[in-house]
Amino acid sequence: MSTQPVRPLRFVVLHTPGPKWQYGLDYREQEGVSEHVQHYLKLHQQGKLQLGGPFLLPDAGGMMITTKEVTYEEIDAFAAEDPAVQSGLLLYEVRPWMTAMEHE
Repeated sequence: MSTQPVRPLRFVVLHTPGPKWQYGLDYREQEGVSEHVQHYLKLHQQGKLQLGGPFLLPDAGGMMITTKEVTYEEIDAFAAEDPAVQSGLLLYEVRPWMTAMEHE
């Protein structure tokens, strides 16, 4: 019996508009987006955030992708502390993501 190789696992934080989101207003003009960006910049500067940014569709939210070393508990707690989440501007969901195709 062949054994499947262990695939890298990362976590993706999906952001969607929360109750305080102003529909039709550009994401850059939403009150609290600057604090949201600063919050995730800390994770990026620690080397724990691989990618992140908004979707380029109106009112579509965005996503963040962690590095392989970040645990679910760590990113879930971090996402919950996001000022934009706490204010109701954004909602979040953390999903596990197996990177089946990846350049080393």
